[in-house]
Amino acid sequence: MFRIAICDDEKVFAEELRELVSACLTKKGILFEIDLFESGEELAALGVGITRYTAVFLDINMEGMDGIEAAGKIRAVSREVFLVFVTAYISYSLEGYRLDAMRYLLKGDLDFPGMVEECMEAMLDRLNYAIEKQEFAFREGKKEVALERLLYVESRLHKLEFHVMEDVMKVYTMYQTLDKVQELLGENGFVRIHQSYLVNLRHIRSVSRYKVVLTDKTQLAVPKARYADVSARFTQYQGEL
Repeated sequence: MFRIAICDDEKVFAEELRELVSACLTKKGILFEIDLFESGEELAALGVGITRYTAVFLDINMEGMDGIEAAGKIRAVSREVFLVFVTAYISYSLEGYRLDAMRYLLKGDLDFPGMVEECMEAMLDRLNYAIEKQEFAFREGKKEVALERLLYVESRLHKLEFHVMEDVMKVYTMYQTLDKVQELLGENGFVRIHQSYLVNLRHIRSVSRYKVVLTDKTQLAVPKARYADVSARFTQYQGEL
């Protein structure tokens, strides 16, 4: 999953940038989360927590801690996070070079949406980001699904329900056994947490007290007999990230 932070003290512009980045990743079929920060201090306070993000978009000209200083704080804990500076003035090239900035995006540029799209394309190329997809013959029609957008599959009343995050959560159905789908998806990061649930490990936020909590806040029960195995699989997956 792509996790992106946007740090800008201009709320309207931050929302505009979020919409542009969202459109790029949605078009690619990539699941993502975008968090907004209103100051460099707020972002820097994450400390090592900043490593949860794939990329950080930083406004250089903020009150208090500016983008350059915030970028320095980020680089103190991670050299892997992509840094993208957003500025109204192109006069920071030396600082950007020192901090290994990936791009400068110029506020007010007539082709600003194109600049954002090109930046995201370059980021995906560097990561060699491959999207695993699988075609399913749903009752609603054949559909190719990006597996990272499939949260879980539930067996209910002799049919399966596939919970897929698109623009909104969609549920697609088919007549098939969950065992067959587990055979198909088990090697792609899915875990059987219950006789009725096959869950995408990418979307498990926590495992505790005989339940899992997913990224959309859905809670699913885990029987006592499966709890130790599910907890171990989740812990192993977190260690691989």
